[in-house]
Amino acid sequence: MSEPATPPNPATSIRPPFTAETARAKVQAAEDGWNSRDPDRVAMAYSEESDWRNRDQFFIGREAIRNFLTTKWEHELGYKLMKELWAFTDNRISVRFEYEWHDQTGQWFRTHGNEHWEFNESGLMARRDMSANDVPIDESDRRL
Repeated sequence: MSEPATPPNPATSIRPPFTAETARAKVQAAEDGWNSRDPDRVAMAYSEESDWRNRDQFFIGREAIRNFLTTKWEHELGYKLMKELWAFTDNRISVRFEYEWHDQTGQWFRTHGNEHWEFNESGLMARRDMSANDVPIDESDRRL
């Protein structure tokens, strides 16, 4: 009996240059990965030397990304994300996003923002630039 096929890794199977179809697929793969809340899974979509700006934080490298995400999801509980393709070129994609989460006290937030991504020839994200703001919401106002 043959072993089941390993599903393709969207981080490397979708490579530049992007078309409208592949850019949408890359955004969906990112949304699915982040919604897993698995820092190891998400970090594998980034190059070893990926350069990040996340709000007012700047760091480089997959291990720094993994550490950032671990801390993020320890604080941002109940995290649920939606990403939408905004624009793309050969090796760049811009998205708008919205996610909801609550803190340890139970206060819910909706975070709105934009990300600009640049990919290497292997399909890994080499640069991520993110801006966002958090808005406190009532749990009854959640959309995601």
